[in-house]
Amino acid sequence: MITKLIVRGLVVGLLAGLLAAVFAYTVGEPRIDRAIALEEAAAAASPAGSHDDTGAAAHSHDEEEALVSRDGQRFGLFLALGLYGLAVGGLFSLVYAAVRGRVGPRSEPVLAVTLATAAFIAIVLIPFMKYPANPPAVGDPETIGQRTVLYLVAVVIGILAVAAGTAAHRYASRSEPWVRWLSAGATFLVPVVAAWILMPEISEVPRGFPADLLWDFRVASMGTQVVFWAGVGALFAFAARRRGPV
Repeated sequence: MITKLIVRGLVVGLLAGLLAAVFAYTVGEPRIDRAIALEEAAAAASPAGSHDDTGAAAHSHDEEEALVSRDGQRFGLFLALGLYGLAVGGLFSLVYAAVRGRVGPRSEPVLAVTLATAAFIAIVLIPFMKYPANPPAVGDPETIGQRTVLYLVAVVIGILAVAAGTAAHRYASRSEPWVRWLSAGATFLVPVVAAWILMPEISEVPRGFPADLLWDFRVASMGTQVVFWAGVGALFAFAARRRGPV
């Protein structure tokens, strides 16, 4: 029944979110602390309200402390990823129910892993390639609305690209295997490449920002998503194998 499938998705999503939170806390938080330290040092060295080379206003340390403490942010990390996991797990189970027996592998565990991989590519990898994550010290607060809209547009393009590639593969189901995969790959790549070329660049990394810190933060950010979606796929596949069809 669909209710059991949704419950399965909620539990799987919550567990995957908590696993991702543990990874983010262990690997990502030290990078965030270092980035915040750099931001505070830059703010202390600049007059209040002045702008750095990127045009971003310097924030005072007192103003940052008045919002949310670092301990509160760390708790919020687990809370946010747990809630994110619940939401994504529920949606994942609905999509799984919709495509089961219609698209993809017949084996339910394999379908779960395949669907999680496709979701990761569409929702995470494609947008990340164009607009990678930046640590707190990077980015102009005045452009956050524009950056958010562009990122969401990239997510939509990723979803459409994966859906188009899947449809092309299914449409060519009677053709040779190489024809199916070639048509699916080409159909997938066309919107991705077009978006990569046409969508505007966003480069707000200040001069002098440590390249190793930027790289480590982006690796940790991507790693968190890898852990989450790998958890969703593996746990959902394990539940499907253990409990059987619903």
